[in-house]
Amino acid sequence: MGARWAVYFAAAGLDVVVHDPHPARWDAFLAERAGLEAEVAALRAGGAATLAGSITCAPDIEDLAPADFVQECAPERIELKRDLLPRIEAAVGDDVVIASSSSALLVTEMQAACTRPERIVLGHPFNPAHLMPLVEVVGGEGTAPWAVTAARDFYDVIGKKPVVLSREITGHLALRLMGAMWREAIALVASGVATAEDVDRAFQYGPGPKWLLQGAFISNALNAAGMAEFLDRYGPTYEAIWDDLMTASLDAPTRAAVVAGTEAAMAGRSVETLKAEREAGLVPLLALMDRQGA
Repeated sequence: MGARWAVYFAAAGLDVVVHDPHPARWDAFLAERAGLEAEVAALRAGGAATLAGSITCAPDIEDLAPADFVQECAPERIELKRDLLPRIEAAVGDDVVIASSSSALLVTEMQAACTRPERIVLGHPFNPAHLMPLVEVVGGEGTAPWAVTAARDFYDVIGKKPVVLSREITGHLALRLMGAMWREAIALVASGVATAEDVDRAFQYGPGPKWLLQGAFISNALNAAGMAEFLDRYGPTYEAIWDDLMTASLDAPTRAAVVAGTEAAMAGRSVETLKAEREAGLVPLLALMDRQGA
């Protein structure tokens, strides 16, 4: 995650200083840097593969002192975050916003040991972070409104698509939407209604393309003469579906069914191959969204 953020920031013209306690991570970054840069360049409509900003390695957290904004990307462990964030804030200026890339941890819990908790926010990207535009922003109980605004404006200026939550909730926004859909997908597979491959195909070739361009609310409104008519026409159908939604638990039989179904859908293709195909496909799709103003 941090490597992808660094390349994206530099492509936006920012000088980036990265820190990791494990020196081997810098070598790993250098090995994948060229590929990440090429993907960002392709996304930026034929831009040069060389970055407008620089990326340098900081051996110590104290070397982050000149930073104007901090994107923290440590592993998803609350004890680690609580230890790390006070060390970062001691190294940077008092008004520097510190954003965590956490997927599910709450800012209130992460900022508990900070001396300036008002400038700690969530800045959660979607993977792969150097390509996906979404960044979820929310503050904790100790976060000041100015820090949330500053984070949102920062991400907006560098070309991301920030969304701001008015309060904390487990899983933030997009992951909760994905979780609701995936629960039903798992239940459909585990109960034998459809294969994992057909569930994926139903989304890919059904709502997926329309939602990609315009989201769920607008897409549904376009299926009628606006949302009011859509709710009048299709509301009862959706309520009947909601009443019939299944539940899913990741017990051993369900896990086995999901694993087997996914492996069948992958049809022998490796994770590395599928990731490469995903990245290659995302670039033209996201470029199209940008041209459409989505």
